[in-house]
Amino acid sequence: MAYYTVPWRRLFARGPWRRKTVSTRARLDAVQTKPLAAAPSLDSQVRQRLNRLYGWKGGERASPKDTTPAPDVVAVTSQSGGRVMMGQSNPRLLTMARPPFAVQALNHLSYGATAATVAEFNALGSNDRQRLAAYVDWQLNWDAIDDSAVTNRLNAAGYTTLNKSLSQLWADHVVSDPEYGVRMRPANEVQRAAFVRAVYSRRQLREVLVNFWHDHFNVLGTDFSVGPVFVHYDRDVIRANAKGNFRTMLEAVAQSTAMLHYLDNLNNSRSGPNENFARELLELHTFGAENYLGFMDPFQVPPCPEEPAYPIGYTDIDVYETSAAFTGWSAKNGHWQFPTENDGTFVYRQSWHDAGPKFLLGMLIYPEQPALKDGRDVLDRLASHPRVAKFICKKLIRRFVNDTPKQALIDSAAAIFRANWRASNQIELVLRHILNSDDFINSFGQKNRRPFDCAVAAMRTMGGDWTIRLDHGRSGDFMWLYGFTGHTPYNWPAPNGYPDSGLSWSGSNSYAMTWRLLGWLTESKDGDVPLHPIVDTTRANVPVATWTANTLVTWWCTRLLGYQPEAARKQALVAFMAQNGDPNTYVITDTNTWQGSDLKRHYNHERLRSMVALILMTPEFMSR
Repeated sequence: MAYYTVPWRRLFARGPWRRKTVSTRARLDAVQTKPLAAAPSLDSQVRQRLNRLYGWKGGERASPKDTTPAPDVVAVTSQSGGRVMMGQSNPRLLTMARPPFAVQALNHLSYGATAATVAEFNALGSNDRQRLAAYVDWQLNWDAIDDSAVTNRLNAAGYTTLNKSLSQLWADHVVSDPEYGVRMRPANEVQRAAFVRAVYSRRQLREVLVNFWHDHFNVLGTDFSVGPVFVHYDRDVIRANAKGNFRTMLEAVAQSTAMLHYLDNLNNSRSGPNENFARELLELHTFGAENYLGFMDPFQVPPCPEEPAYPIGYTDIDVYETSAAFTGWSAKNGHWQFPTENDGTFVYRQSWHDAGPKFLLGMLIYPEQPALKDGRDVLDRLASHPRVAKFICKKLIRRFVNDTPKQALIDSAAAIFRANWRASNQIELVLRHILNSDDFINSFGQKNRRPFDCAVAAMRTMGGDWTIRLDHGRSGDFMWLYGFTGHTPYNWPAPNGYPDSGLSWSGSNSYAMTWRLLGWLTESKDGDVPLHPIVDTTRANVPVATWTANTLVTWWCTRLLGYQPEAARKQALVAFMAQNGDPNTYVITDTNTWQGSDLKRHYNHERLRSMVALILMTPEFMSR
């Protein structure tokens, strides 16, 4: 992802008054290309302009990338499911018992199966496929799911900015020039509300999707310019479009004040072009870097095999031309040229727009088009492109199924994506196809939980009633400790968003800091009240007279995992809980006293909480 302006663009003004270079025109006109639909004179004008602006020499052609790995890499990746990098050892395959299907499905479609959600799932049909289809339909119709309990929880916890309009956010947190904590409160509330919603919302699939789109259209929420309006980006851009139409979402992102600031299109004008947004729009939001062709003659780009009317990928010149198409897309921020316009909303500045002809992605954009049309033509071209469809669908499959999506599922999902690219429920249709596929049904154990997934799944399954919030000491402790995992919501500085592959989160620091947090959640109190009342929960569900090590481990594994772990791991947990007592017959007393000479009676409550933390650290819990 590049971050640089293109100062040389401002040296060139479009128009018929520019001197024509005969040798350059002759050279470019000689290039053998498919005839354009535009009139020859305009074709020639565009070719001359590309040469003038970008110094095109001509002659280079696209070279298909050789993505075939070396034989030794093939051997390693075939054994490890593709999760390997050069210079690393081959990951060891870990075999786990297969949980009930409801647990498998819910661990992909939500932030962790609980006893209540498993019962809901199993009540939806007479077989697994029927129950899965019904659950997906129910969750995708999330507007019909009553989630008022979460709204009430957030309001009671002192969240004050989540319902503010964009103009309100701008007035209260920017124009008034408040101190830093007030300015950044909207971003901090969205950040902490992400935990609250993921743990307590009944619209679980929505929360998973919102997380996915935030990573895809990443904006650093804690950026000084973005923070005050981040509520608007989360609520009105990402959440509002999470299951709707991708083309609509693209424009909402492009016009959002947060993205305009983050990728600098706020100041993109014909006199001072900035390509940051244009490059990330193509590289990250639509095509993916795999479809990048470098700096080459745009008239020599091969046609896309899936649809020859489109080019196979994008070039640097497409980036520059896209940047020109989005000149003038800005926000009312009190700019010195427009000091009275200062409410933070989107604005199109015609005087800043480069209104000349453009050629990008195999498409000619005519000069002097109506307001916004240049940019909207680009978004239409991208949203309907077959390679964009495959890139988006591959990322969705990677999120919900596994790290190495099968091409057949990518292709079938992409076909639905393209066929419905104008439909208001396009994303919903694609998701329904992916989530009911055989690949999804057989996806157990093929994804690792990232730190955020682990933390909220632990809080869901332990069943506490604690709300993370601002201006609260224990919540601050949690956020500080959680930050060491490297996965704080909306805090990834680069525009590519948090990675979504197991290998990216398999480092020792990621695991160690996640385990540290899980241990903290089992032990900590808010005042005198445990965040997660493990001892009280055990008393309420397991008669104290039956508290053997084996009984306690079995019950908590069922509670946290939804099934029993691999035998050797379970035996280790039982041995830890039993200490020097018989795991099947000795009844562990409901006491918490020092008995250093007899470990089966030594601080039993602490040992119970530690045993719960150990279950949360097992491969069964850390994967999905």
